[in-house]
Amino acid sequence: MNTAASMTFMTEMNVINHIEEVVKSCFEDLARDGVVPGGLALDRVSVEPPRDASHGDLSTNAAMVTAKPAGMKPRDLGARIAERLIEHADIASAEVAGPGFVNLRLEPSVWQSAVARILEQGTRYGDVTLGAGRKVNVEYVSANPTGPMHVGHGRGAVVGDALAALLAKAGYQVTREYYINDSGAQVDVLARSAHLRYREALGEDIGAIPEGLYPGDYLKPVGAEIAAADGDKWRDAPEADWLEEFRTRTVEAMMALIRDDLAALGVRHDVFTSERALAASGAIDDVVRALSDRDLVYTGTLEPPRGKLPDDWEQRPQLLFRATSYGDDTDRPLRKSDGAWTYFASDIAYHLDKYRRGFDIMVDVWGTDHKGYVKRMKAAVAAVSEEGGTLDVRLCNLVNLLEAGQPVKMSKRSGTFVTLREVIDEVGRDVVRFIMLTRSNEASLDFDLARVTEQSKDNPVFYVQYAHARICSVLRNTAAAFPGLALDDSSLAGADLSLLKDSDELAMIKLLTGWPRVVENAARGFEPHRVAFYLADLAAAFHGFWNRGNDNVSLRFIVSGDEALTAARVALARSVAVVIASGLGIMGVAPVEEMR
Repeated sequence: MNTAASMTFMTEMNVINHIEEVVKSCFEDLARDGVVPGGLALDRVSVEPPRDASHGDLSTNAAMVTAKPAGMKPRDLGARIAERLIEHADIASAEVAGPGFVNLRLEPSVWQSAVARILEQGTRYGDVTLGAGRKVNVEYVSANPTGPMHVGHGRGAVVGDALAALLAKAGYQVTREYYINDSGAQVDVLARSAHLRYREALGEDIGAIPEGLYPGDYLKPVGAEIAAADGDKWRDAPEADWLEEFRTRTVEAMMALIRDDLAALGVRHDVFTSERALAASGAIDDVVRALSDRDLVYTGTLEPPRGKLPDDWEQRPQLLFRATSYGDDTDRPLRKSDGAWTYFASDIAYHLDKYRRGFDIMVDVWGTDHKGYVKRMKAAVAAVSEEGGTLDVRLCNLVNLLEAGQPVKMSKRSGTFVTLREVIDEVGRDVVRFIMLTRSNEASLDFDLARVTEQSKDNPVFYVQYAHARICSVLRNTAAAFPGLALDDSSLAGADLSLLKDSDELAMIKLLTGWPRVVENAARGFEPHRVAFYLADLAAAFHGFWNRGNDNVSLRFIVSGDEALTAARVALARSVAVVIASGLGIMGVAPVEEMR
C-alpha cells in the first residue's frame, strides 16, 4: 500500500470516496501476501460515516462483504484490513467492531486541508462525475395552458428546476423541458370561456359565468385583445367558425402568462414541446404503427375496473396497448369511441420523441393525482424504447397554503385558487423556492405565509440565509480588525489550517467534506430536498460554534491579537459560506450578505 501522505489526491474527489479507494487498494496487498485470493469483487465495499460519531470518522463494511468469497471470518479479515489501513498516512486508527465493521479515524490534517480545497474550488466544490456526461431530460411543470399557475404547480416547478440543477452538478448533460398540453377537451373549454369574455369586451352583459367554463378574471384581457383586433367578427358566428381561432390565440396568451409566472419564480426551460404539434406531425400514428408491428397493439374489451371508472374505460372493443407485457396491471386503451387518440397514446408518442432525441434517461415531475398513471407510462417507455430508455416519475404531493395556521383558498384573479404569482408577490421568490424543497416531494407540505418570513431558527430559509449573512459580517469585521490581512479566498486557503483543532471546528469541516457525497446521493435518488436538509445541518453547526464564541472569547472567529488563528477560522467560515452558496445555487436561491 502507498503510505505516502495523500493530501495531493485529486481535488475533485471527496474524502469518503478517497478513503473508499484506500480501503479497496489494500486488497491488492492482502492478495499479494496470500491472505485473500486475487480478483475479489469489491463492488459492494462501501465507506460511510457511522451513525454514532463516537465510533470514529468513517466505517467500512469491506470485511463483511468479502469474507465469504475470501474464505475467512469477517472479524479475522477485518483485523487484517485494519493492519493495512493503519499504515496509511491519512488514517490515525483502524479498529474492528461488531460483526466485522472496520471503524476509522483520520488524521486531523485530512480535515484541515479540506478547507483549502473548498476555497480553491469555490462553488465548483461538490461537483461530481456520477453522470459522466450522459444526457437526461427533466420534464416539469407542464401545466395545462388554461390559466395562471397555482401553488401546486409551483412545487413541481421548483422540484423539477432544482433536480435539473442537481443533476447538472452531478455531471449529467441536462435538458429542461415543458410539455404543452394544448389539445383535448379542456382547451376547447378554454376557447369557449375566452369567447364569452370577448363578448363581454364588446359590451354584452354576460351575467354569471356558466357552469363548466373557466371563471377567472385572467381571461378578460384575452377577450379584450381579440375584440380590439377583430371587432365583432366572431360575436354571432357559429362555434365551428371561431373555436380553432380562439383556441390558438388563448393558448398562446395562457402560455405567455405561465412563462411570466415561471420567470417570476426563476424557473427556466430549454425546450417547449406542443402536444398539438406532435399529433399534427403524425407521431401518434407512427408510434401505434410501430407497436402494432411488434404485436403490442390489439383490439379487445377490458373488464371494468373496481371503484370509480376512469375516463378512458369503455365497455366496447377498443384498440389496446399490451401494457401488461411490461409490468402494468392491465392493458390500456389507445383510441376513444369518437376515433380520437387517448391522452395515453399522445404521451407514448411524446416519450418516444424524447428517446429519439437521445434521452435514454427521462425524469417527469407530476402532481400526485397522476399516481395511477405512472405504471402505464413506465411500461410504454420500456416498450417504445425496446427497454433502452428509463422513465423515473417524481410525484409532488399537495401544498396546503395557510395564513397564520388558517387555510387560504380563494383568489379573485383565478376565481377558484390562489395563484403562484400571488404567493411570490407576498413572500418573495427565494422563500417560495426554499420552502418547496424542505420536504420530500412525496410528502404533503404546509406553506404558512406568516411563518415562512419569520426571523427565527424554526424558519429554515432564515436560518440558512442568516448563517451566510453572519459569515459575510465576519469578513467585514475582520477587515476592520486586521487591516493588513488578505481575505480573498486564495489567500485564506494559505492560512495555517492546522490551528483548527477544536472538536466543533473539526466537526464542521467533516460536514463540509460530506457535501460532494450529498450531491452524489441526492442526484442518484433524484431527491433535491436532500440539499435543503444538508444546508440546515450545516447552518446549525455554524450557528452552534458562533454561540460558543459568545460564551468563550477564545472560540470567536475574530481573536483579538491572534492574526494567524483569526485567518484560519475566517477561512473555515468562508468555506461554510461557499458550500451554502453552492447548495442554494442548486435550489435556485440567492445567498444574502445582510439580513433585512
